[in-house]
Amino acid sequence: QVQLVESGGGLVQPGGSLRLSCAASGSIFSINVMGWYRQVPGKQRELVADITNGGSSNYVDSVKGRFTISRDNAKNTVYLQMNSLKPEDTAVYYCKAKVLSSGRPWWNDYWGQGTQVTVSS
Repeated sequence: QVQLVESGGGLVQPGGSLRLSCAASGSIFSINVMGWYRQVPGKQRELVADITNGGSSNYVDSVKGRFTISRDNAKNTVYLQMNSLKPEDTAVYYCKAKVLSSGRPWWNDYWGQGTQVTVSS
């Protein structure tokens, strides 16, 4: 099995920063894309940013220039550095990884449990 564990959420004032981490563990052969999504009540989960194992990244327009995604392939970990946070960034943030693991014949998506980010004064 594969587990994704997130950390780093919390309460921050507008203009502040937070760094999220997500570590994948288990019977992992390889990880392709890792990404961060967010969801607020009553809305669909949206992609915030993702990154390939080669380092190519992609961002939703609303976070470009403020958020930076990175990963440590040796540690199977993805990070999201969030700067200049705004109240509209408030959401539960989930990480997702496309993983090739033992016991399953092809790539599969795995999700973390989510971490709350609240931006408020």
